[in-house]
Amino acid sequence: MRAYFQKDLLEAGCDEAGRGCLAGPVVAAAVILPKRFKHPLLNDSKQMTHANRSLLRPIIEAKALAWAVAFVEPREIDEINILNASFLAMHRAIDQLKIMPELLLIDGNLFKKYRELPHECVIQGDGIYASIAAASVLAKTYRDEYMEQLHHQYPHYQWQKNKGYPTRDHRNAIMLHGHCIQHRQSFRLLPLPQQGELFVGNGAR
Repeated sequence: MRAYFQKDLLEAGCDEAGRGCLAGPVVAAAVILPKRFKHPLLNDSKQMTHANRSLLRPIIEAKALAWAVAFVEPREIDEINILNASFLAMHRAIDQLKIMPELLLIDGNLFKKYRELPHECVIQGDGIYASIAAASVLAKTYRDEYMEQLHHQYPHYQWQKNKGYPTRDHRNAIMLHGHCIQHRQSFRLLPLPQQGELFVGNGAR
């Protein structure tokens, strides 16, 4: 995994989690790592186990020069759409950094410019650059933890397991119980299946 994009610039890696969910917030993190930071477990959070993400999170928080996590709730997602909400979550995370970076490394191929800071979009950057990977770990773990807390208020959706993604069980629960305030109304919560089909979905990140 690469330590930096530009050796002489202070870089913040940015990534989000929860973009493809039917419920809950989209969560973004921004992380500035020391140039020499290395850890054998650090990778794209989707490629890591829950246990390894949980182990690595406090290490990232302790070793980072600066880090921040920000949420954009379902109501806001519905108002501005999920792409803009992802950008907003990243902007909010950058806003909270105690050190202002000189370059932003963004996971993906699109980003809305943050103030006058230069940025680089990197497709699958969470598997390439350490700072983006660290941001992916924080965004994923904070969002998963939040969805596990919401599960206690809305247990029939099984968010402790599916984290709000469009799994079969989640969609079947929406069929039985309807949606709630944590669902994204601008998303298609119940696509019409073909005759005889069950609802299916992928629990991606």
